[in-house]
Amino acid sequence: MSPEMHLAQQPEADELLGRSPLAAVVGMLLDQQVPMEWAFSGPYTIAHRMGGDDLDAGEIAAYDPDAFAELFKEKPAVHRYPGSMAKRVQTLCQYLVDEYGGSAEAIWSDADSGAELLARLKALPGFGDQKAHIFLALLGKRYGVRPKGWREAAGPYGEAGAYRSAADITGPDSLAKVRAHKQEMKKAAKAAKGN
Repeated sequence: MSPEMHLAQQPEADELLGRSPLAAVVGMLLDQQVPMEWAFSGPYTIAHRMGGDDLDAGEIAAYDPDAFAELFKEKPAVHRYPGSMAKRVQTLCQYLVDEYGGSAEAIWSDADSGAELLARLKALPGFGDQKAHIFLALLGKRYGVRPKGWREAAGPYGEAGAYRSAADITGPDSLAKVRAHKQEMKKAAKAAKGN
């Protein structure tokens, strides 16, 4: 059974995230410089505009780059930076085709440890250190992907009962707690710069 997701705060988009490993990876990739709900509704928007009900890494990788960018730019745009993010999604999908036969799930399905999975996530195009840690926590907490040592490998994002990231969102209440945590972190960073 697919996990119940609440990242997009939109039933159809969240349903896709729950059943599609590629949608979850693409949503995480898009989760920068836009509200989280906008980022995680992106995979649904992309699938819909491509005429399907799921994403296919091979199809996206082979898509004409200009046409794919236009698909991102249609109103409402998939991302604040539609051109560059369309390119990033295609680069990620090409990597998945080359390294994992087009299967996003293959990234984690045979990972022996949290450390190995973290290394695989960090190798994904567009996934920096923090994004890899958050996605590892998301896999463990929401998708039940729990290789040995996954919490430790995810760092603070893997902590039980935390409200730090997308990995901790189970509905509107937890979303509000994660937002509050992020505001506190911004304030603390600003205060540290001022000293």
